[in-house]
Amino acid sequence: MDRRALRNLDLLFILFTFLLLAASLVILSTASINVIKSDPMHYVETQTVWIITGIAIAVVIAVIDYQKWQHFRWWIYGFNLLLLLAVIFFGDTAKGATRWIYFTPTIGIQPSEFAKIFIIITFADFLTEREGRLNNIRDFIPPFLFVLVPMLLIFKQPDLGTTLVFAAIFVGMMFVAGANPWKFGGLLLGGVVVIGVALWLHFSTNLPGWLQWAQGLPLPLQDYQLNRLVIFMNPAADQTGDGWHILQSLWAIGSGGLWGKGYRMGTQGQLNFLPEHHTDFIFSVVGEEFGFIGTITLLFLFLIFLLRSIYIALRARDMYGMLVSAGVVSMFTFHILVNVGMTSGIMPVTGIPLPLISAGGSAMWSNMAAIGLLLSVNLRHRRLMF
Repeated sequence: MDRRALRNLDLLFILFTFLLLAASLVILSTASINVIKSDPMHYVETQTVWIITGIAIAVVIAVIDYQKWQHFRWWIYGFNLLLLLAVIFFGDTAKGATRWIYFTPTIGIQPSEFAKIFIIITFADFLTEREGRLNNIRDFIPPFLFVLVPMLLIFKQPDLGTTLVFAAIFVGMMFVAGANPWKFGGLLLGGVVVIGVALWLHFSTNLPGWLQWAQGLPLPLQDYQLNRLVIFMNPAADQTGDGWHILQSLWAIGSGGLWGKGYRMGTQGQLNFLPEHHTDFIFSVVGEEFGFIGTITLLFLFLIFLLRSIYIALRARDMYGMLVSAGVVSMFTFHILVNVGMTSGIMPVTGIPLPLISAGGSAMWSNMAAIGLLLSVNLRHRRLMF
């Protein structure tokens, strides 16, 4: 890489990335203190390792010209499918889901996290070839099938959260690629209506006579997944079951007030009433211990991070770079909105972690790889002049 390209580096984007990584360690130092009582700092120590190695991954990917990935589209796509198939046949099952491949009893990876990166760099090339030719429903079918295959393999695990992330990446990249906004938007709206009607028919117990045949309509989801999709609307209806997560999260955030209860002074998190408070519900700990000021500060960091990511996408020197950046922005935006939404009780609980903040090696590496892609596009946003 030509050193002159370093002049293009978005220092503000890098600064806010590091601020979020630092916030992760601070928040985890209180959120995970009582998760493993024999080793209170376990998650802080491991997260530090994931961050350092993740930075190395981001640097390596940033140094590589992002355009080189185009030459290996089908190899990467095939490897992605093989990795997801390996989970189904050789993965370890935990909490009713098979999502991990373990190399040792304690070291493993979650392939669905890396699948998001693989689909972004391959789907971007797939769409680049179709620029200007996404004008009707027939044109939407090949891109949909391209993303659908890995989505179904992830859905099979089952991993509804990552499946939805794939859908968000697909929608974001399709719009940026120039899909007809009226036809594509109408198709999406129709899909949402169909899903809503299907859920209503499944859960409704008082249908009119002409619809009695559809009562209890079977859906391709586990019972716990279906319940989580609707319980957020009335979590008190199942306080000790699927509504428990949401209620505990709401109590945690609500009790924080303006300034919070103080560092390590929370009750829902510190006393382990709040489930998964070092991963999926880590935002609730921020609300309880650091209050409204803490949550707003964290959301402000994310806002600047996303705005700089969009800025990088807009300055990309070609359509492929813009689409890669759009995929990354769509992924991060969906993660943040859904995680904050589910912890605040306004969205279903789908098991989506808070990017760059929640504990987890595979998620951190995936996030840092995505940041590396953004930096690669950023470094090459204008051709070098001689």
